[in-house]
Amino acid sequence: MFVPRLIPRLDIKGQNLIKSINLEGLRVIGDPNKFAIKYYNEGADELVLMDSVASLYGRNSLIDVVKKTSKEVFIPITVGGGIRNIFDVENILKSGADKVAINTAAIANPKLITEVAKKFGSQCVVLSIEAKKLDNNYWEAYTHNGMEKTGIDVLKWIKKGIDYGAGEILLTSVDKEGTKTGFDLDLIFKSSSICKVPLIASGGCGETNHLDHLLERTHIDAIAVASILHYNLSNIKNLKDNIKNFYNKKK
Repeated sequence: MFVPRLIPRLDIKGQNLIKSINLEGLRVIGDPNKFAIKYYNEGADELVLMDSVASLYGRNSLIDVVKKTSKEVFIPITVGGGIRNIFDVENILKSGADKVAINTAAIANPKLITEVAKKFGSQCVVLSIEAKKLDNNYWEAYTHNGMEKTGIDVLKWIKKGIDYGAGEILLTSVDKEGTKTGFDLDLIFKSSSICKVPLIASGGCGETNHLDHLLERTHIDAIAVASILHYNLSNIKNLKDNIKNFYNKKK
């Protein structure tokens, strides 16, 4: 039975796990390594670690965090934020990451996606997309942690990113991120209908019912969650049980 992966997302600033609303107003949550180990022990399928300010400063500062986490966590780890070139990718992978998530640099130079895919395999390249809704049928891709407009249509960028070699898409609704009001179902539905690689839905999950709504409306391969775990509104087991129950009812 197909069941979407459940992926805790850890946004990090410096040495702190943080949480934001609409990628703004960062609140310190705690030690990212402790949270990563907790979620691993609870049964998370993968982890996403994002340097939330890396693109603003032109660097990723998570190498020490990743080295520490990868020694105690034995599930796939995706690392993103401030990855500018093939050398950054190599350093992140050497530190213990399994995949890299690229947003700002990929939009500036889409051939970087191809370069990374050719050297490390497409399964290693996650195209991270920060989407803001402009009207009912249009979402614009943003960079620099949701701060910079690009003028790029998200749905078109998904197709192009896959053509360049992205093996997975991490789609974050900036409008929904941190709000705990549910996913942007229209965005995810339209994206999943044209996405030919695994799609990770991110942004908005605040209660288990939001997972049901997502699974009813869309076909996604993985779900990234943050607030619902960080603030102890639920836990990995409950969320995974909820997902399994949904599919059991569909049999």
